[in-house]
Amino acid sequence: MEDEFYITPWEVRGEVDYNRLIKMFGVKVIDRSMIRLVKKVFGEVPLHIRRGVFYSHRDLDRVLKEYLDGKPFYLYTGRGPSGPMHLGHILPMIFTKYLQEKLDTLLLLQLTPDEKYMYHENMKKEEIFEYTIDNIKDILAIGFKPDKTILVDDFRHIDYLYQLAVSIARKVTFSTARATFGFTSETNIGLIFYMAIQAAPCFLGYIIDDAYANCLIPAAIDQDPYWRVTRDIAGKLGFPKPSQIHGKLLPGLEASGKMSTSDPETALYLSDKEEAVERKIKNAFTGGQPTAELQRKLGGNPDICTVFSYYAYIFEDKDEKLKERYEDCKTGRLLCGDCKAELISRINSFLIKHRENKKNIDNETIEEYMLDNRVDIGDLINNYDLLR
Repeated sequence: MEDEFYITPWEVRGEVDYNRLIKMFGVKVIDRSMIRLVKKVFGEVPLHIRRGVFYSHRDLDRVLKEYLDGKPFYLYTGRGPSGPMHLGHILPMIFTKYLQEKLDTLLLLQLTPDEKYMYHENMKKEEIFEYTIDNIKDILAIGFKPDKTILVDDFRHIDYLYQLAVSIARKVTFSTARATFGFTSETNIGLIFYMAIQAAPCFLGYIIDDAYANCLIPAAIDQDPYWRVTRDIAGKLGFPKPSQIHGKLLPGLEASGKMSTSDPETALYLSDKEEAVERKIKNAFTGGQPTAELQRKLGGNPDICTVFSYYAYIFEDKDEKLKERYEDCKTGRLLCGDCKAELISRINSFLIKHRENKKNIDNETIEEYMLDNRVDIGDLINNYDLLR
């Protein structure tokens, strides 16, 4: 069927129906009462929440209410380094940076080269290691707080994760994993166990700093299956259930689907130079009419326009300006060519600045964020019961 879509933590196909996902995944929409609570905590409604980019949650109300009662929470999110990063990858990082800055809280950033190595059977280890370092530089270039941000690399820091992962794996049956992730008899056993590795940072933050009462995970909604399983067994291990706030996927430049590395012309990479950005945006799907004359006469449809969505998701921080752009498109006052030209300019300015920031992230800087340079493994194992 044309309206069908497919979504897993590793692959998304078709045009995602986010309302259906709320029912499919059993999550809650961020409604007006939740928005009031968010405003009470942050003093404002964050841009990505008020525009519905981050739109659903699990237990966000609980962690925010407990925060108001003096019980802080730490943040946990991550990146699977299967290739160079594009704007779709950086979107949840931008929102996570906002949360960290407003709350001045700890952030655990997990790098999962093990997952990507097991999922992409043709990928060489040299590629994985190269992408991991490059992705770290892109992530740190966003500007996370150095004293509040810890990088967790699954390969490098497995000693910190393994006992927690074993405790998690012991509580999850294959029947549950298969039903949640769609594993088959052809799935390698490494990918099946991997979910326990990704779950471990949901609890590691309490062990690093026991001042934290809860964990909040800001991430794209395609990653939710990991947290559904983790929440089911958290209490059995003596930990609070991790909470989540789910983001939508940045659309690709075609008519439907998310931005994807599998089709480079539909994705805007952080490494794309000005000429590539211009070419891709000029060829992007819009909600405009076939000709400028018809556009002026009939207007366009910004609701289906990928170009407009980029303004809404990242490249227009003023609500009144976004509304004005919306109305000008609908009424035909704004032509697609002019709208694209402005977006090209904004994206290139963003990417030029990002690449300048990235140049300042060298290996020495990366080391300062690494878990093993922030927390001693001996103290962690000797002072805490990691095997539950």
